[in-house]
Amino acid sequence: MARNKFDIDEELESPFEWRHLKRALTYAGRYKKNIALGITLSVFSIIFSLLVPLIVQHAIDKAIPEKDTQLLLLLGGGMLLSIFMSVFLAQRRSMIMTKVGQNIIYDIREDLFAHLQKLSFEYYDNRPHGKILVRVVNYVNSVSDLMTNGIINFVMESLNLVFIAAFMFFVSWELALVVLAGVPVFIIIMMFLKNKQRRAWQAVSNKTSNLNAYLHESIVGVKISQIFTREKENAAIFDKLSRSYRKEWMRAMVWSHLIWPTVDNIAGIVRGGVYIVGLVFFISSPASLGVVAAMSQYSWRFYQPLLNLSNLMNVFITAVAYLERIFETLDEDVLVTDKEDASQIPDVKGEVVFDNVTFSYEKDINVLENLSFTVNSGESIALVGPTGAGKTTIVNLVSRFYNLNDGRVLIDGTDIANVTLSSLRKQMGIMLQDSFIFSGTMMFNIKYGRRDATDEEAYEACRIVGIDEYIRGLKDGYNTEMKERGAGLSQGQKQLIAFARTILANPRILVLDEATSSIDAKTERYLQEGLNYLLKGRTSFVIAHRLSTIRNCDRIFYVSEKGITETGSHDELMAKQGDYYRLYTAQSIELGAVV
Repeated sequence: MARNKFDIDEELESPFEWRHLKRALTYAGRYKKNIALGITLSVFSIIFSLLVPLIVQHAIDKAIPEKDTQLLLLLGGGMLLSIFMSVFLAQRRSMIMTKVGQNIIYDIREDLFAHLQKLSFEYYDNRPHGKILVRVVNYVNSVSDLMTNGIINFVMESLNLVFIAAFMFFVSWELALVVLAGVPVFIIIMMFLKNKQRRAWQAVSNKTSNLNAYLHESIVGVKISQIFTREKENAAIFDKLSRSYRKEWMRAMVWSHLIWPTVDNIAGIVRGGVYIVGLVFFISSPASLGVVAAMSQYSWRFYQPLLNLSNLMNVFITAVAYLERIFETLDEDVLVTDKEDASQIPDVKGEVVFDNVTFSYEKDINVLENLSFTVNSGESIALVGPTGAGKTTIVNLVSRFYNLNDGRVLIDGTDIANVTLSSLRKQMGIMLQDSFIFSGTMMFNIKYGRRDATDEEAYEACRIVGIDEYIRGLKDGYNTEMKERGAGLSQGQKQLIAFARTILANPRILVLDEATSSIDAKTERYLQEGLNYLLKGRTSFVIAHRLSTIRNCDRIFYVSEKGITETGSHDELMAKQGDYYRLYTAQSIELGAVV
């Protein structure tokens, strides 16, 4: 699928919509008391700031002509106090709103991560992990400025405009109209630039996503790249993606930086108009020098909030492009979820029934069709067959990692679609070919599936699989910190740790998906005791390409042609001389073994 490629831009067709900002404001609503305090401080900061031109007017028109030193000192003190109070209140407002903004970002990131934890395997199958990661980290960070200061600054600058306009009309309504004459020009320019900017920043968002997706893929696959000497080719691909990102970024910068010179020019022309109209055209009764000076300051102050609002518009446009992606992820349907009336599944014995199950990953391409079988409690089942036949799909459906197209899966007679996922999966033990080791201590990894287990129980699980002695030989023993993905451990050691983790979880239904494929013969001998312990009394599904490892299973299912074509014990299937016989014989010849 196209969206699964790092070099394909994600489609996002919706126009600039304020609803995304409105939705972001629902997070802000949790901190409305602090926001109200911030707005109140902003109002008083604005009022103190706007007193300064009035003080200048009185100084020029009254105190200086009348040589009233006492009044001049008083006005000077009032100006200093007004400036101090304006700065102090603005600083307090900034501290409050910064804390509020970071709390909002924290809430969004928490919701986003929690939602990602619930999304089904299908969501992750169809997207590069780098493109998911960039939404949780980069995109959320990118809207941080908006949520920290952007919204409150928008309110503050809007109030600033209202107060400045009021003060201007109070001083001289004729000159106030001169100042406001530039506003329609400003609005026309903004309407022209808005969509251009949004599209440009949306393109930057796409290129950021592509770059992160490829970077993540390259880091995870760096060993394979070095094995096949792909360094130069990979560098060329990364260079192409980086150039594409730089090109779109520079294009977005061009549109963004068209605003402030435009506003500056309008403000300069208007300011000149105030002097011309005030001192030249008011011939019969020219405005006083103090009034013109005050209006000159107010005209500059009036267009400063407009410039700030235009810059905030850049922030809004950029942030909305990211908010769209964030909310798009939050709105992603959780396909596999609990029903409203879902119940807790009781302690299971382990009978598993597939009742006319049909399943497909892609529409109209069924992997399984009308599949029916029964596995008795405590029975061990081996799943064999060609690659892609549906072996792993069957065990994934037992754990309900995907929804069925049709049919039912029952455990002890209970349809698993009607029980909670948590209660179901707590009774499942799944061992994969790639045994994932998390960052953290060795003990943390072993107890990962059962946090309430005692240390002694963890030691016993490790002794069963033969990894206890190795762990105790490490510098910090069970408190040894693991590197990312278990770097420094052999694949066999990782799988032994995963086996210990599964034993400790004590599952009633066990799935081994190629779980012994990377274990050498010596390690496998150590592991056999652990396997026997795991399989004893548990319903188990074993997927293995090394057919010699599943000879002792109670039954073998040969999976092919969208279902199970053969079933029986090893000896029974060998006697039939069908598909299993041919597969086993071919593998035995290939390995040089004696059947």
